[in-house]
Amino acid sequence: MKNHLTVLSVLFVLVILLRSPFPGHTSKAFHSAEEISFYKAHYLPPLDSGQYFSLPQNCRGCHGFDSLGLANVDINGMDINLYDDWETSMMGLAGVDPFWKAKVSHEILVDTAHSLELQTLCTKCHAPLGHYTAMYKGQTHYTMADLALDSLGQSGVSCHSCHGIKDSSILGSLFTGQIPYDTNRIVYGPFTQPMTGPMQLYVGLTPMFGAHLGESRACSPCHTLISNSVDLSGNPTGNTFVEQATYHEYLNSDYPTVELLTCQSCHMPKVEDPVKIANGYTALPGRTPFNLHSFAGANSFMVQLIKDNKTSLGVDAADRNFDSTLAANTQLLKYQTLDLYAHYDSTGQDTAYFRAQVVNKAGHKFPSGYPSRRAVLQFIALKPNGDTLFASGLFDNNYEVQNISPVFENHHNIIDQSSQSQIYEMVMGDVNGNFTTVLERANTHLKDNRIPPKGFSTLHPAYDTCAIVGDALADADFNKISGVEGSGQDIVHYHVPLHGYSGPLTVMVHVFYQTLPPGFLSEMQNYSSAAIDTFLSMYAAANRNPLLIRADTLNNIMIPVGLPGLSLAEAISIGPNPSHDGRVYLHGLPEGALVEGYTPTGQRFSCTLQRIGKSHLIRLPEQNGLYYLVIRKDGQKIIRKVVRTQ
Repeated sequence: MKNHLTVLSVLFVLVILLRSPFPGHTSKAFHSAEEISFYKAHYLPPLDSGQYFSLPQNCRGCHGFDSLGLANVDINGMDINLYDDWETSMMGLAGVDPFWKAKVSHEILVDTAHSLELQTLCTKCHAPLGHYTAMYKGQTHYTMADLALDSLGQSGVSCHSCHGIKDSSILGSLFTGQIPYDTNRIVYGPFTQPMTGPMQLYVGLTPMFGAHLGESRACSPCHTLISNSVDLSGNPTGNTFVEQATYHEYLNSDYPTVELLTCQSCHMPKVEDPVKIANGYTALPGRTPFNLHSFAGANSFMVQLIKDNKTSLGVDAADRNFDSTLAANTQLLKYQTLDLYAHYDSTGQDTAYFRAQVVNKAGHKFPSGYPSRRAVLQFIALKPNGDTLFASGLFDNNYEVQNISPVFENHHNIIDQSSQSQIYEMVMGDVNGNFTTVLERANTHLKDNRIPPKGFSTLHPAYDTCAIVGDALADADFNKISGVEGSGQDIVHYHVPLHGYSGPLTVMVHVFYQTLPPGFLSEMQNYSSAAIDTFLSMYAAANRNPLLIRADTLNNIMIPVGLPGLSLAEAISIGPNPSHDGRVYLHGLPEGALVEGYTPTGQRFSCTLQRIGKSHLIRLPEQNGLYYLVIRKDGQKIIRKVVRTQ
């Protein structure tokens, strides 16, 4: 969208900036000389009849930095202005994101016949104001070439991108960039009785209260993405593929119903202090609660890459704003996503048994979002002299996990070899079931063991869009406790070969996060375009170290000399057997053991364990007869017959 200043518009702007538009207010300059200079160079006139959306720069004057320190600050005077926080978030950078541009280029080089459709689809969420302006004006496509000449598109997911969404009965059921915009120059906000005059005068928009802006359904249009699959020749398969389903993952959790938290609760945390939300109006009452617009997320890698290349990418944002965004992202990742606990169980048969417990604290799967993202669980056992006795999940010099499968690493419940690593990720497969990173060719999920949120259920109506796929589904410790799903955690058992070692051990567990691991770029690197080559050059020069987000350590675990340990059969006793009331007690059941119950015909019955003192109670089915209890722990399995009689 091209905008040209005229002498008349500049003079008009200076007039309205230097006087108060409200009755009863004295005429007083409230903008500094520097701000007035900025407006002379950058101010854009209000929307005319041919426009639908406003540029974010039009919002900056009132909702950006206040040189007087009166507005957009918290109770301690700390600057929390909306514009500066937004502009270096991945929302603000969505339209210039070099990886996104490279990926679009990759997709259309793979299938040139679908080029226009692919570009039009991808710009819906990364450049929504440019895309929808083009659609409203009658265009059938909005391409990367259009974006390059369009300031609205390049503004990414800017102010009007969200505040222009109108409430609707179907909001929350619109996905893949279907955004219900209000085209009547109305913008919505979270506060009742907004002051309408300034926005109508300065930018030609009328603010209105919209409760939906504080609800998760406002995020649904772009945070569930379902694409139409094609085969290797570009022909539609008739299938759809869920590329991202963060909103549905959230619905399938305790967050909306039990925790009563929204997407905004974490990504736009509230400041309870009353905040004056517009510069220059000293009589404006403070609003509370005030949502920060830092849009904290997990993509610190791309924020840093863009900061390092901001000049070549045409990004005019201060380094301090990038640093603020990076700090917010780090805070979120390290303290609001996961808990991690290391446990020592026992030693026996020249093996030490440990557990790593990973608990998801996010309101969606972890990791969530774009399918390149993954988390790596690392386990290291060290001798006192620093020698490594056992390690899993180590990275090589290219920041890839060592010794993983050339296709993808399967999910593990038990790790007893250093060549095995637990990687939480979603892996896409094409029409032939082969690994792919080409989004349009994605036809099936080969693996999805990303850790579900608390309360996640395979019976939830949204489960079909956010299913668990692969070995994790059969893992009794994945999102389950004693067979009951919804734990929002995973427990990985480590069987550490001792090779005759005895003495103290230090065990460290870490979770590392990677936005864009090297393997995800393997297919893109076979293609060349300006966008691809530019991004790959930036990627090669970037700091690609995985981000450590959680750690736990066990110090001085004493490995005894010559203690073989009891076998599972020796450790467990069961009684009474027969049972006259269906109650059976398991004595000596080790921590983390799995117990399953079966009838003689092989039908499984619910085997909920109830801890009573040092024993565990199991209730047999109501019908008298013979039953089997199958007990598993650390690779050992025993079967015990139990009988219920009158």
